Amino acid sequence: MLGPGRYLLGVADLALLVGFAWLGASRVGARLLPRLEGASAHLASGVIALAVLIWVAEILGTVSLFKPVPYLVGVAVVGGGIAALDRRAGRRGGVPSLSFALPRRPGREWAEGQASGSKASGLRNTPHFDAQRAGGLDLVTLVAFAIAAVAAIHFAAGVKTRLSTGMTGFDSTWYHGPFAAGFFQSGNTIDLHFIAPQFLAWFYPANGEIFHAVGMGAFGRDLLSPLLNLGWFVGCLVACWCVGRPYRVAAWSLGLGAIALSVPALADQAGEARNDIVGIFFLLAAIAVALNAWAGREEGERGLSIGALLVMGLAAGLAAGAKLNFLLPAAVLVLGLVAIAPRGARWRALAAAGLAALAGGGYWYLRNLVHTGNPLPWVHHLGPITLPAPQQALGGREAHSVLGYLSDGSVWSSWFFPGLHQALWIVWPLLAAAALAGLLLCLVPRSRGSLSTHGVQKEPRSEAAQTRGSFGTKDLQKEPRNGGWDPVLAIVGLVGLAAALAWLVAPTSASGPDGMPRGFESGLRYLVPALVLGLALLPAVPLLRSRLANLAARTSLVTHRVTSSNRARSDGSRYWVLTMGAVLVVLAVVFGYAIQRHYLQQRYAGPSFTTPGLNAAFAWSRDISDAGIATTGTRQYPLFGTDLSNHVQFIGSERPHGGFEAPTSCRQWREELNAGHYDYVVTSSDRLEPGQPQYPPETRWTESAEAIPILRKPPTVVFKLNGALDPSECP
Repeated sequence: MLGPGRYLLGVADLALLVGFAWLGASRVGARLLPRLEGASAHLASGVIALAVLIWVAEILGTVSLFKPVPYLVGVAVVGGGIAALDRRAGRRGGVPSLSFALPRRPGREWAEGQASGSKASGLRNTPHFDAQRAGGLDLVTLVAFAIAAVAAIHFAAGVKTRLSTGMTGFDSTWYHGPFAAGFFQSGNTIDLHFIAPQFLAWFYPANGEIFHAVGMGAFGRDLLSPLLNLGWFVGCLVACWCVGRPYRVAAWSLGLGAIALSVPALADQAGEARNDIVGIFFLLAAIAVALNAWAGREEGERGLSIGALLVMGLAAGLAAGAKLNFLLPAAVLVLGLVAIAPRGARWRALAAAGLAALAGGGYWYLRNLVHTGNPLPWVHHLGPITLPAPQQALGGREAHSVLGYLSDGSVWSSWFFPGLHQALWIVWPLLAAAALAGLLLCLVPRSRGSLSTHGVQKEPRSEAAQTRGSFGTKDLQKEPRNGGWDPVLAIVGLVGLAAALAWLVAPTSASGPDGMPRGFESGLRYLVPALVLGLALLPAVPLLRSRLANLAARTSLVTHRVTSSNRARSDGSRYWVLTMGAVLVVLAVVFGYAIQRHYLQQRYAGPSFTTPGLNAAFAWSRDISDAGIATTGTRQYPLFGTDLSNHVQFIGSERPHGGFEAPTSCRQWREELNAGHYDYVVTSSDRLEPGQPQYPPETRWTESAEAIPILRKPPTVVFKLNGALDPSECP
């Protein structure tokens, strides 16, 4: 456990990292998207801030300097430098930007700008944090907030469980945790971190693991790792709200999105290092930015602005840099928005969105290209062209896709229907139908007759009507100007369908022996992005949006006009909100100290999530420090120890084009062990199989006078190495 001083040092490190990143991101966001307000503006700034944290880590990690002090200095230089340049540009007459500091009390210029319906000097309107004060509170919004709160509490319950055990999920202990711990130990992000030779996992993108490594660097422990996905979950809720905001159905999108995010298929994200929720957040954020920017265009403006394309492309790239299955939907979003740009501006739009997407996620694919000559080493052929790639089996479960089983009735009855029931609740047909309807109806333009009733309003609405449903900011709703066709909404619908297609054809979506897709239920998490997006978009489709917005208006509980004087008087309440926020942060820090003591005391103290032998080995390793540990087990992360100082390595041999294979002979095994100068060896199988030997062959290959067994429990043996093993003495 950490003492008060070390704990507070870690808190201060994180506060400075977040503060400097947000300082620069808020300036950039204000310049790129000056018309975005409230939740959508903060969401865009949040995406940029997260990108800053990733970029600095990648740049330093390329030269093995991703260490706490250089990292803090790097983030401070980038964030502070952007803020300084922005202030200098403002003094020279550049376009002002949203300040990191508290907004000033609106003056005459601001009030006159509001009265004329314009933004003074190009500034965003001051954000309003209180939806009730800004324009009313309706029953629909209350219900949506209640659903979101229940969803967050349910997710937090899973986090609480992991705070008493440590991360126990298979993927967390197989590659997410080892990748993050490897970044933390070595400070290097460009080299391949070889783990168990399954699915070529060392080539996976690792945006999500960067944040775990940042937490490890701050505290020297993985205190933040069980908590991070709760933050991503809350971010997904905010993004769902912003998806519906331009159509005055934010509350409906929030409620339905919260339901989709709570399905059992995502339950294994709580308290774990899994990164599906990370990719979902960035994809939702990209879509929310695109929809809000499209709705906020000036009259006569065609296409999205370069600023909107940059932020949208960045968020899409960050999603693809988190997990492979987001590559296709991210590409559809970027190319789709480029396609609707004015004809003469498409190359410029492609450059903006494409380069931003590459900046968000291209690092990991460039790393693969450097090591193998192929950014996607799983792909061996591109038509008649043979691509460089490791010449080895994928390992793990036998690869099969859902597409290959679509016409197999026995698989549906024995595996698919039970899996859908377990992973998406018993109401999965309703959820799937609603999500599919939301995606398909985005492609349907509003009819001319509908436009005559719900078209562009000629008379200005009351400010209460304008602000209702916009999370305390002016409503951005503008009806489509081209015969009811909303091209951005249609593209977003295609993005959701692309996410579903990526799940359908993924080779791990129905992995397992032929006719026995044991991985189907777990693989349904690859379908959840399409489910979340479809449900969040359903209220925004042309057939429903006006009816749902009017329903919210009819159920208004508190409504009053918002005037300039109201807004001026609300400044004091904003300071009160920020003061309360500061108090909550202080309380979180105080209670966090007790939580970290509990976590570090209980972390892998009595594991029961795998075989008896591995459980015993994990409990043994928690008190080992600064040791070299060789292993044959797929699950590796607990072996890093409580202070994450153990160097853990799956024993194998590197092959051409980034390949990595386990030894196939005793001599090869001993030579690899001797080359690594390890202190301990953990030989183990991943599971106990009936009719199979209790211990793997590596156990017999290790037995010698120099290898002393210190723990033996099937299927695991822990050896203490007192010297090199002689390959010529292999049994």
